[in-house]
Amino acid sequence: MNRQNETPIYDALQEYIKNRIVSFDVPGHKQGKGHKALVDAFGQKCISMDLNSSKPLDNLTHPTGVIRDAEILAAEAFRASQAFFIINGTTAAVQNMIFSCCRHNDKIIMPRNVHKSVINAMVICGAAPVYVNPGIEPELGISLGMSVDDVKKAVSEHPDAKAIFVNTPTYYGVCSDLREIVKIAHEAGMLALVDEAHGTHLYFGEDLPLSAMDAGADMSAVSIHKTGGSLTQSSMLLLGAGGDAEAVRQIINLTQTTSGSYLLMSSLDIARKNLFLHGKEIFERVCSLSEYARKEVNRIPGLRAFGKEIINGGTVFDFDSTKLSIHTRAMGLAGIEVYDILRDEFGIQIEFGDIGNVLAIISVGDRELEIERLLGALSEIQRRFSRDPMNMLDHEYINPQVAMTPQQAFHSNKKSVPIKESLGMISGELVMAYPPGIPILAPGERLTAEIIDYIRYAKEKGCVMTGTKDMEMNNIETVEE
Repeated sequence: MNRQNETPIYDALQEYIKNRIVSFDVPGHKQGKGHKALVDAFGQKCISMDLNSSKPLDNLTHPTGVIRDAEILAAEAFRASQAFFIINGTTAAVQNMIFSCCRHNDKIIMPRNVHKSVINAMVICGAAPVYVNPGIEPELGISLGMSVDDVKKAVSEHPDAKAIFVNTPTYYGVCSDLREIVKIAHEAGMLALVDEAHGTHLYFGEDLPLSAMDAGADMSAVSIHKTGGSLTQSSMLLLGAGGDAEAVRQIINLTQTTSGSYLLMSSLDIARKNLFLHGKEIFERVCSLSEYARKEVNRIPGLRAFGKEIINGGTVFDFDSTKLSIHTRAMGLAGIEVYDILRDEFGIQIEFGDIGNVLAIISVGDRELEIERLLGALSEIQRRFSRDPMNMLDHEYINPQVAMTPQQAFHSNKKSVPIKESLGMISGELVMAYPPGIPILAPGERLTAEIIDYIRYAKEKGCVMTGTKDMEMNNIETVEE
């Protein structure tokens, strides 16, 4: 019997509220009774569902009731053997994948353009990265995916690695050859882990790139809140066939909060139902809006909304056509400059801008009206703000010089030096622009002239730089050698 129209957690919350249970447990606002301002801000229904774990509502760390039912339905919807509800964000899902297979000094093969959560996971568990440099698209300057040949080379040179980590689709929509990489991993006795933060829709739309579970991956981290409609910070960790679910849950419980938010969990429950029942038409519409926007952006001089034409069979095996990634450098503007202008001049907030591109996330919540407003704003920016693109950086990705593991560097004795005087030193901390949250520099990597120039340029253009102990981003913590 198909139970995908059910929402076990949400339904249990409604039953609990209807029974008018007298609360002598936490949270202290007691469904808003003791905090009128909270109710005024968020609404009575929302606040009344902010409850504590109990027998009728189950327990996230050891689910045997309605949370377990909801996870079973999610696993079925995502074609996984097990789905774990993660309410610490996909950061936690990504890190738990790594914690599940890597211990101190264990090797893990991955592209360097991973999210900061991956680097931080290695700082915590002590894993040693084996980087596969992603390809670079010469005109766009963006980092791409891992080629199969490069993955094979890394596996042959490091046969003792525990896993291959893949991020697909990337922020820009680039997808690696997931099926082949999973096959390579399994033939080498390694696990295949996938950061699928931007790929919820791949499980429900048609004519979209292959999803991790369908490719046979061992684990996948999926940001349901990004393109699936759940509340911010809610995510899922999916387990493939043959995985030890109980062991993985124990790893998750090392970091997962014991005060699980029922607002976040019920939003995952509701989003899963909606995706399963209506995902096909939802993402058909999203693709239609994205393709229309891409075509119209490409009519604007100096802008390029790239798509499937960048597929090359290697570092770009496929492209996620829901992504509206726009290259801006030919217009003489960094992506972050366009990002700021759109917000400050036109009241339009897009997902991110880096030194050469912007990304607009298009979802079921968008309408033709918003698309036309974005297109009109981009056309006006081209007319009013475009300039000669001389002296602009032409690429996002810099090959790292790895001197030690992230954990070794992070926990070393360190000294603070001005970034402009740090040439040749080893970084003891992260440096990145957020979003997209891909480190420019990770702990254990050597500062090169190219990296220092990139940091200076990104700051000048207005990128929000994060990761350093120095909040002003003038100094960097370096390893004392």
